[in-house]
Amino acid sequence: MTAPRLLLISSSTVHGSGYLDHCAGEIRDFLGEAVSRVLFVPFALADRGGYAAKARERFAVMGYGLDSLHDAPDPVAAVGAAEAVFIGGGNSFRLLAALHDRGVVAPLGRRVAAGMPYLGTSAGSNVACPTIRTTNDMPIVEPPTFDALALVGFQINPHYLDPDPASTHKGETREQRLREYHEENELPVVGLREGAMLRVEGEAVELRGTSGARIFRRGREPEERVPPARLEDLLGEP
Repeated sequence: MTAPRLLLISSSTVHGSGYLDHCAGEIRDFLGEAVSRVLFVPFALADRGGYAAKARERFAVMGYGLDSLHDAPDPVAAVGAAEAVFIGGGNSFRLLAALHDRGVVAPLGRRVAAGMPYLGTSAGSNVACPTIRTTNDMPIVEPPTFDALALVGFQINPHYLDPDPASTHKGETREQRLREYHEENELPVVGLREGAMLRVEGEAVELRGTSGARIFRRGREPEERVPPARLEDLLGEP
């Protein structure tokens, strides 16, 4: 049986570098030479043509061709024929609504389960989770459900920000919001800082990158994880 393969990246850029620069080596290592073209999903942004052009240029530098799902006359067929998929960041609600509108949620799940490599950044990492309930985004559109692709058995909070003890801001910190999530929900959450990413190879989950993560579980204090770190303890929870 083929093992699912995913590279779930917190952000497409980090301070001081360009688009996908900080994770280009990880992407090339993940895709390898068996992949020649990637199917890009640009639905998290409004300017899909511009987004696809940006991604196409960057993937060409890495040695891969890129087709965009928004150009496909038959989205389901495009997903079925793809060698690998890359879902870019933006607004998770808009992204998930568009995936449902085009009928590709189930086909994507089947292809990834069969071994098609899946790349996600930010919102693209959010929709790989069971739901998008731990996104940072505003619900600018209403998808038919918050249930997402469920390619992994835990939640991700991309762009995770640590509490600033010197801040005078009185709104909720990210940690407080994730604690509220666990007042109503069970699944563990990986607070993935910018510069961090998760590589999933079947039952193996590894934290990679430079900035680490905080693991949130219901009824427990958050745990700090520093890359490289194995996160298989997230599987099978709660």
